[in-house]
Amino acid sequence: MTPQDYLPLIVMVLTGIAFGAVSIKAHEILGPRRPSKEKESTYESGMQPVKTAHERFSVKYYLVAMLFILFDIEVVFMYPWGVTFQDFFDQGMGTLTLVAMLLFIVTLLFGYIYILKKGALKWD
Repeated sequence: MTPQDYLPLIVMVLTGIAFGAVSIKAHEILGPRRPSKEKESTYESGMQPVKTAHERFSVKYYLVAMLFILFDIEVVFMYPWGVTFQDFFDQGMGTLTLVAMLLFIVTLLFGYIYILKKGALKWD
């Protein structure tokens, strides 16, 4: 590709950056400045804040989030396999891809059993 082929892309990127910069600067110049106590306070469903927002979360929340991501990635791998399985089957590789996916599922099943045995999903 020649450098001239990249010209539309460069123009589009520069236009996007310029639009963002002009919008931010216009807001700073033209926007109203009326600070008040209500505007600077924390909004919490119309209620007055009772305590500080800087609290520590239990590690359990992070563990469940990581497990969710792990099993969500499992679906990311299984969906394309399911969509293309018929093509593999037609090419004579259906058994191979089925066994590969079953090994993948069994590996994840062992991981799931492991986290159940470790009590990672118990909230007591």
